Amino acid sequence: MRVALAVARFYDELAERLVAGARVALEEGGAEVVEVVDVPGAYELPMAAKLVADSGRADAVVCLGAVIRGETDHYDWVCGACAQGIKDVQLATGVPCAFGVLTVDTYEQALARSGEGKRDSGRHAAEAVLALLAIKQRLGATV
Repeated sequence: MRVALAVARFYDELAERLVAGARVALEEGGAEVVEVVDVPGAYELPMAAKLVADSGRADAVVCLGAVIRGETDHYDWVCGACAQGIKDVQLATGVPCAFGVLTVDTYEQALARSGEGKRDSGRHAAEAVLALLAIKQRLGATV
């Protein structure tokens, strides 16, 4: 299994923590990380996922990043566009894409969800994409 990571770097420390969790889960699942595509923020993740999916270089894409609520409704627009875009990419291409984007109110909440343990969102996103790849393989899906 070849998996790419699309990583929003707006909060670089959080991104690194999410990547670390995803890499551990992928390694444990027998997958190889074949590409890491860095983008400025979460809004750009769907395009990165689409470019990777269309390239044929990876069987799946794990999208990682964080959006932290601020004082304006920008948070809502970015979160919605990111989630919808990632979903659209996987449905349009047949390449599983995991949503490992933290959508939180505070930096402290993001830290709590980007580290080791029960709330390791990077790990959970990688596990989700591995599950989708297993289903795809079991069903013999070519989409």
